[in-house]
Amino acid sequence: MEKIVDLKDTKSVRNMNTALALYDEMINEHNAIEAVNKYLVPEYIQHNPSIATGAEALGQAFGYIGHTHPTSRVEIHRIIAAGDYVWSHVIFYNLSNDDPSDKGTAGVDILKFNDEGKIIEHWDVLQEIIDPSKTANTNGQV
Repeated sequence: MEKIVDLKDTKSVRNMNTALALYDEMINEHNAIEAVNKYLVPEYIQHNPSIATGAEALGQAFGYIGHTHPTSRVEIHRIIAAGDYVWSHVIFYNLSNDDPSDKGTAGVDILKFNDEGKIIEHWDVLQEIIDPSKTANTNGQV
């Protein structure tokens, strides 16, 4: 994983570590409710149109995914932290299926933090990973 953060900026380092912990606990360990209660404010603002706003809604969404798709997971390829923001370039696997050959969904998440280090807002863009033989270049999606 590539990490881009000023190690002297303790706020940015804290926010990056919180984002990494959220991914791991909420998605990889399937402890969504506990993770959102630990790392998000209750009034968390969600911009993904598929999930309702609020920490509880995010916990329920990923709780359901973890329960119905126990092989769901996330791999983080890049993470950038600066001030109140963390950007992550990731691949989500098996969020909607149990196919062992799932190519995944590439994503970029943008998280905004408050002064206490809690996540208060989220934006994302998602793109299905397609067969490299069907792409216009050989650069890959992550």
